[in-house]
Amino acid sequence: MEQLLLGITPSPQPTLINFVPGRNAELLQALDGVLAGRESERIIYLWGPPGCGRSHLLQGVAGVCMRNKMSTAYFACDENTHFADGSETDCVLVDDVDRLNDGAQIGLFNLYNRIRDEGAAFLLVTGPAAPAQLKLREDLVTRLGWGLVYQVHELTDEEKVEAMKSHAISRGLDLSQEVCDYLLRHERRDLPSLMATLDALDSYSLASQRKITVPLVRELLQATS
Repeated sequence: MEQLLLGITPSPQPTLINFVPGRNAELLQALDGVLAGRESERIIYLWGPPGCGRSHLLQGVAGVCMRNKMSTAYFACDENTHFADGSETDCVLVDDVDRLNDGAQIGLFNLYNRIRDEGAAFLLVTGPAAPAQLKLREDLVTRLGWGLVYQVHELTDEEKVEAMKSHAISRGLDLSQEVCDYLLRHERRDLPSLMATLDALDSYSLASQRKITVPLVRELLQATS
């Protein structure tokens, strides 16, 4: 069992194409407009709870920028994050801004002002709450609220089931409603975790020559718990 699980193919890289929009269609249109140069606003803040897709979107934007040969700086924020001048960077992506220490907040504040003044690069920042609810420097919070601000809405259970079934079809799997309901009750409910579990089930069912049923799901989840 352990050898099988170690051999499971990693989930696909997050992209804007494989992001399931749900109620976030307007947000995706705004990102597309910025990337295509149709949007005059160059600074966007995205917020929502863990698992809603904030990081997925940020990584998807990073992929588009790199494919377009744009110089891109991606920051997965923690207490050690440091912002350089960034004058040669076309795209600055800041994930989990709430994790920045005081010094890094000053660095992002200065970087924000440079990007807004020069208007060449664009800045995309994510956090767990709307700007006014962030426990950050007041001047930085104010700046984050000046650009475009979008809440990343979580998918409903029905949308998650639709996404799981669509993903299963793309892998040639027949996924029953019963299995989907079981995963929503017993597995982590964010979409990346659900998709990773489906990929694991695909590999496990092929190796064991068994259909994906609730007993098979239960067996795999118990083995990996």
